[in-house]
Amino acid sequence: MSDINTSGDKRPNDPLHGVKLAEMLERLVAEYGWEELGVRINIRCFNHDPSIKSSLKFLRRTPWARDKVELLYLHMIIKDK
Repeated sequence: MSDINTSGDKRPNDPLHGVKLAEMLERLVAEYGWEELGVRINIRCFNHDPSIKSSLKFLRRTPWARDKVELLYLHMIIKDK
């Protein structure tokens, strides 16, 4: 018998699995607002003329910033449980 997961779900215990970056960012903005988000994660796209579009563009090409957003999102969803 094989250990291969045939359901197609490679990371069933990963809370970020299936969550798009845009969804994360929209929920974070709804929860904290741009000002608080910029305090929690001090990056220019959150602090100077913020928008979902410009933030997504930056986060998609900046792994360290995306990691911070993902960690804050995880913290938020754990806190809400």
